[in-house]
Amino acid sequence: MDPLDLVFQALAHPIRRAILDLLKRRPGLCINDIAEQFDVSRIAVLKHLRVLEECQLIIVKKSGRKRAVFFNVVPIQAIYDRWTTEYSAFWAEQALDLKAQLEASIHGPGPDKQIQKSSS
Repeated sequence: MDPLDLVFQALAHPIRRAILDLLKRRPGLCINDIAEQFDVSRIAVLKHLRVLEECQLIIVKKSGRKRAVFFNVVPIQAIYDRWTTEYSAFWAEQALDLKAQLEASIHGPGPDKQIQKSSS
């Protein structure tokens, strides 16, 4: 299965999204602290954490008996990059063109346009 499919499946459940929101605000929480925040059993929270860990949305660091949990934004960034990078470049170019047109209508053509006209 495509790793991004796993990420989307993990994000489909509201408790898993809430866990990520919690970890974004409070990185490094232990599993018990996470479980206390939800009105489901500790076992259910552990299953949700396992799903999040399998798709690498969380990183679990073990230190003795304690397991600190951190939100890993890399899979989210991969999703963002896959679908927005080319569109961002397109719209940035459109915005620059619009800016140039507006400036030209207010102040006249820029120096590069005047050079082109005088050399023709």
